[in-house]
Amino acid sequence: MVRRPIPNGGQFMRFAVLTLAFASVIACGVLIAQQQPATPSPWAYGFATPPGPAGANAPAAAPAAAPGGQAAQAPPDTTMHKLPGSDRSFTLTQIRDQYGPADWFPGDHPAMPDIVAHGRRDAQVAACSLCHYPNGKGRPENAGVSGLPYSYFVQTMMDFKNDKRKSADTRKANTNRMISFAKAMTDDEIKQAATYFSSMKWTPWIRVVEAGTVPKTRIAGGMFLVLEGAEAGKEPIGQRIIETPEKTEDTEQLRNSHSGFIAYVPPGSIKKGEAIVTTGAGKTTQCAVCHGADLEGLGPVPGLAGRSPSYIVRQLQDMQLGTRKGEWTDLMKPVVAKLTAEDMLNIAAYTASRVPGESRRSAR
Repeated sequence: MVRRPIPNGGQFMRFAVLTLAFASVIACGVLIAQQQPATPSPWAYGFATPPGPAGANAPAAAPAAAPGGQAAQAPPDTTMHKLPGSDRSFTLTQIRDQYGPADWFPGDHPAMPDIVAHGRRDAQVAACSLCHYPNGKGRPENAGVSGLPYSYFVQTMMDFKNDKRKSADTRKANTNRMISFAKAMTDDEIKQAATYFSSMKWTPWIRVVEAGTVPKTRIAGGMFLVLEGAEAGKEPIGQRIIETPEKTEDTEQLRNSHSGFIAYVPPGSIKKGEAIVTTGAGKTTQCAVCHGADLEGLGPVPGLAGRSPSYIVRQLQDMQLGTRKGEWTDLMKPVVAKLTAEDMLNIAAYTASRVPGESRRSAR
């Protein structure tokens, strides 16, 4: 019998012990008082208003935006577009091709497996790189998948495939697309995608800004886009996070995988989130227990540092409201049970503000 060495053995043992401790908490989870949001926070799911009453929340049948942005279904064009730093040029039709979208920066990433680069047309599985980009950075309305642990990625896809992972806001059409993709993909295709995306490190590309007022926005395909011209202006942020592209055209039109995002968060939310994340604040567990001291992941547990705050809030609410199930969700149920919608916002503001690798660099 060949024994495989375990990296970071001390961390792995600590994670294993804590997993057992959490299991005992889950056994008595029914005793934990819950303070669930009455409905999902609409801004986290890419909407301006809450979902309708139970039963009135059917998935959008309308022309929901095709993957890749609001204008993904635009008519064919012949204009060649370029980006700074890239020696390539593409038409908008090529940029938004569901089965072979433009790759502006092929030197950024390893060679893509076919399922990532082209998807599988006969099964109507779009290329992973269309929505999540070739570098796996993704966008606020979907998920950043680069740097996720291999086993976590595979488990996530299997949860989609087995109807264990759905959106608490059933209007969110791209979650339903992910379910259909996962069901159509072979186990080998899932493993290829997992190997590819887990091989790349997550690097910062979200700038977190505390602000009492934010630019007015419109919503396109689940993403907040800053209004321009006569419609431009400011409005109170309220209890929202507004995550929007640094450059609207680069993101929405050209799918520039080098153009990041600004996450506007309420004043004081980062400090409040730090208190919950680092101490539990009497209502939850310290996040570092499972997600690592730097919130960059531990073993099969994914990192949180520098990730999309909209995505983080969606996952916390999906788990609390019971639409996200599965192996790892059972461990998270007692963790999210007492969190309010404001707690979740504050947690996400703090985790998004953390720069991956920052503590290691400052220690040098």
